[in-house]
Order: sequence, then structure tokens, then C-alpha cells
Amino acid sequence: MSSINGKVAVVTGAASGIGREIAFELSRAGAQVAVADINLEGANRVAGEIAQAGGRAMGVAMDVTDEAAVEAGTAQVVAELGPVDILISNAGIQIVNPIESYDYAAWKKMLAIHLDGAFLTTRAVLPGMYAPGDDGRSRGGTVIYMGSVHSHQASKLKSAYVTAKHGLLGLSRTLAKEGGDRGVRSHVVCPGFVRTPLVDRQIPEQSKELGISEEEVVRNVMLGQTVDGIFTTVEDVARTVRFLCEFPSAALTGQSIIVSHGWHMQ
Repeated sequence: MSSINGKVAVVTGAASGIGREIAFELSRAGAQVAVADINLEGANRVAGEIAQAGGRAMGVAMDVTDEAAVEAGTAQVVAELGPVDILISNAGIQIVNPIESYDYAAWKKMLAIHLDGAFLTTRAVLPGMYAPGDDGRSRGGTVIYMGSVHSHQASKLKSAYVTAKHGLLGLSRTLAKEGGDRGVRSHVVCPGFVRTPLVDRQIPEQSKELGISEEEVVRNVMLGQTVDGIFTTVEDVARTVRFLCEFPSAALTGQSIIVSHGWHMQ
């Protein structure tokens, strides 16, 4: 039986893509999953699909950039499922432009979703993780931030995204230090290019900005640095998240785990 069987997990941005697969993977391990997304209809749909597969899940509306929405959504999860044991801060977007023409509102939106969202959701779940359990010690928990290979290196046209993903490393490492003696571990999972709608939208955008064909964007920009010319899959990422959630000790905490078919090696 998985060590996270019966645990309560919140996965943000889970109505589609990587977040959806993580929600399913944690459910397969026996976790009770709150599918959190700004799109409540989509969150409820995924929660229903998990329930049909035999898991326990709920959909919850959550705009991760809105402090009140994060607090209210977290309270809803706690009321229905119990204190949160696992947070997967996955919500994210992409806006591609060179720095000289990068709109300031777009810059702020990118940082708000990736960084403010990570901070607000972390702060919301920590009281439950720090609270004493039946043995009098802190209940503990695991927080995983969805980073990127761009948490470690830069690419053209992605100034805000690279900045935000780098920032998650600092937040995770600080949480690992602060939460270590209370049983809270944190990590950043850093995928390479995953063929989701988010990445699909980048292909024509990068083609236009870089002056190359869409085929060249895929072959050279997205897959050129991999060892096998293969996209990272949502399953690759979800299985890595599950492994980190199930890991039994703080021997692994504050770490950046790169899942990229060799696109970046550390």
C-alpha cells in the first residue's frame, strides 16, 4: 500500500495537462485529491473522472493569484476532505515575447500566477501541516512546485517565465529549511518540453519570432538538446511527483528534480 494512501492532496491547475495527470496518479496511489483550477467546470469534470475510476476527488474553484480565493478554496478542501498533506503547485501559463516588446501587464500576470500562486497556496496549507498530529508532533507534509528546465537555464523570448521558474527554487529551498523540523518537505519538479496545449501554442509563436519553421522549432528548439528526440510526457512528470510524495524521509528535500530526456542535466 502506498504511503500516501488516504492523504489529502491539492493539485492546482489540474483541469488539464500535467496537473490532470498528477491528480490521477496521486489518486491511483490512494490519495484523496482536490482538483483545483480557475475553471471550476473543468475541475469538476476531472474530479468526476477520478471518481469513476474508483478514486475520491473534489473539484474546487481557485484563482491562485487571488488571496481570498486561495484561502476560501483551501478551507473548502479541509472541510470536505481534511487537512492538506500534499500540495502540488502546478498552475501556470506561458507568454512568449522578446524583452524589448514584453508587455508589463503580461510580465506581472506571469509572475503572479507562477510565484504569487505558489506562495499563496503554500501559506494556505502550512497551518494544517504544522499542526500537531495524534502523536503530538507536527503532521508534516509535502509541497511540490512545478518548475521547468527553465528553472536552471534561459531561452529566448521567455524572460518572465524563466524569472518565475528560477524564483520557485528559492521558495522551495526556503520552505525546506523552515519546515524541516516540522516534517514538511519541498521540491521543484522541472520538466522539459511536454506536448500539452500550452506548448502547442508556443510553436507558431516561436516560429514567428525566431524566423524559422514550426518544424524547426520542434526539432531544434524543443527537442534538439534531448538525448533521444522525444518530448517529456505528462506521465513522466506525474510519476516523478508521486515518487517524491511517497519518499519516506527528509533525505530528499529542497531538491530540483529534472525530467527532460536530457534537455538539461545537472
